[in-house]
Amino acid sequence: MGKSRTKRFKRPQFSPTGDCQAEAAGAANGTEGEEDDGPAAELLEKLQHPSAEVRECACAGLARLVQQRPALPGLARRDAVRRLGPLLLDPSLAVRETAAGALSECSGRAVSIFNKEGCLEIVLKYLSRFPTNVDLAISVAYCLQTVTEDNPELLKSFSAPALHVLESAMLSPVSSMEYILLKTLVAGTIWNLKDIIPSKSQAEIINAILKILSDVLDVDAGETVIRMHEAEKQRLEAAAETEDVLESTSRGSLMEDDEMEEIPHKRKVRRKTFISDLLPPTDKELRETIALLTAQQTALEIVVNMCCSEDPSDDEWEELSSSDESDAFMENSFSECGGQLLSPLCLSHEVHTAFTNYLIPKKIFEKTAFPNSTAVDICFRSPTWKSLVRKMNTIQCRALVCLQSLVSLLDVDHLGGPAALQTLAQHLSQLLFAQPDFAKHVDFLEAISSALRALLQTMASKNISQCMTPNQLMTLCTAGIHSSNTGVRVNVVSILGITGSVLAKEDGTLETLKTIGCFLLEVATKDPSLVVAGEALDALFDVFADGKEAERASVQIKLLSALKEFQPVFKMKIRKEGRGKYSPDQLCVLDNVKMNLRRFVAYQETVEKRLTT
Repeated sequence: MGKSRTKRFKRPQFSPTGDCQAEAAGAANGTEGEEDDGPAAELLEKLQHPSAEVRECACAGLARLVQQRPALPGLARRDAVRRLGPLLLDPSLAVRETAAGALSECSGRAVSIFNKEGCLEIVLKYLSRFPTNVDLAISVAYCLQTVTEDNPELLKSFSAPALHVLESAMLSPVSSMEYILLKTLVAGTIWNLKDIIPSKSQAEIINAILKILSDVLDVDAGETVIRMHEAEKQRLEAAAETEDVLESTSRGSLMEDDEMEEIPHKRKVRRKTFISDLLPPTDKELRETIALLTAQQTALEIVVNMCCSEDPSDDEWEELSSSDESDAFMENSFSECGGQLLSPLCLSHEVHTAFTNYLIPKKIFEKTAFPNSTAVDICFRSPTWKSLVRKMNTIQCRALVCLQSLVSLLDVDHLGGPAALQTLAQHLSQLLFAQPDFAKHVDFLEAISSALRALLQTMASKNISQCMTPNQLMTLCTAGIHSSNTGVRVNVVSILGITGSVLAKEDGTLETLKTIGCFLLEVATKDPSLVVAGEALDALFDVFADGKEAERASVQIKLLSALKEFQPVFKMKIRKEGRGKYSPDQLCVLDNVKMNLRRFVAYQETVEKRLTT
């Protein structure tokens, strides 16, 4: 079904896991098939919860809930947008980010009002206060990065002074972790504005953006967690020692007063005053560390968006239908595009050059490693730092998605040559199989299977030897095909198809090809998603398109009769389910698979006839 594609990250982006994931999933399931205000009311109520984690989970749940059409009337009746708005200024950075994401999801009307009511001028005024109020500036930068994405109407409102405000914030010489986050968010906003930047300034601006992203990714997050946690520990110990000294001094002074004065039998006891009573509560080390981790996550998401061409609009595919009449059109499109119907990823010359100059691929590769185990242990032992483990895991997943984009985009030479790709494949295999329970971590499994798919695709196209053993391959595919995540299932059958097509050209692979063929047939005929079924069929076409071993295997597993039986079922499912459940570009690909299935059946008939006679 064409090359693997990466998803663009809509900012702010979040991937709820653990309790938040359950909250979000529960919200989505609660409205399936019927209108029900219950989940909406419960989530909106939790927006006021004293726990920041509960508020974050509620925002994540609402973002998922608004994607369910039956839930929209209930959310509108309960004024969800108005109740989410104040959380953009929540003390918790994670809550602010997730609330903004939920408002990207909730209200196109909110964006329209922002455009028409001149809100940009007000927001930029707050951003300009970054030298004296960086927290306010960060909240505003989140808002700007979100509202400038895919919003051409707003771009017309950006004047030279407005761009100067953004430039001043992005180029601020302050290097604290909070400023690193601010500059990263502003860099993302300026990337969204690239279409209105004069062409003579494009290279300079792109270099400035990539320099910021490079500096952000240069920081070792694990070492930072260890260092900042130790700094917090030392600060608290020093504060406690000072408290003890002051308390001791106070007690000695009180005893002297008592000796010098006659004290009534009943005397009012003095309240002890500690230094901590006089200082505001602070968690500055934790806040700064969260700011860094969020900046790294944001930087990786910006890199992915730089790599992704725009998705086809609904209008592009509006005239395409899942009917027999579209076959001729699809066949012409298929031949003209060399089998690639979807828009390929692309990098401009300026971005490509900046990526190379700032060693972006190398830094992304380093971020795909497991989070620092010492840092993870420290966080798990501290209730207030525990949430950072999820942040570190998210950074790893984002890096894997970036890796997928870069492998799909860059030439082999720019990636270090064949040996570097083999090393990378071994690294990804080690990441995957070092976790015995990798199938339980859905975000990680989707990200790493996407990266593996792109890497193996590139290696196969350049005739570079694959590194995964058949046993490893089947372990991954058996675990992945049972995932509830459609993307994971698509990736594993694609990986199987890529590897199988390589094995089909080698001798002594008959039994492995039979195993692969049976697995793919099972997925194609039984997976509930047409997208996964289509990918499995496409993989079958790749594996059994050529080669003596592949021909023998196809006859022995009775591939032709199975596909002949399934062909009308697949065609009927596309016609019956397509319009209601799948997007126009998915339907376009499924029509392409349907056409290729007809061709492949005809080819298999000639193969079987030749081998059996």
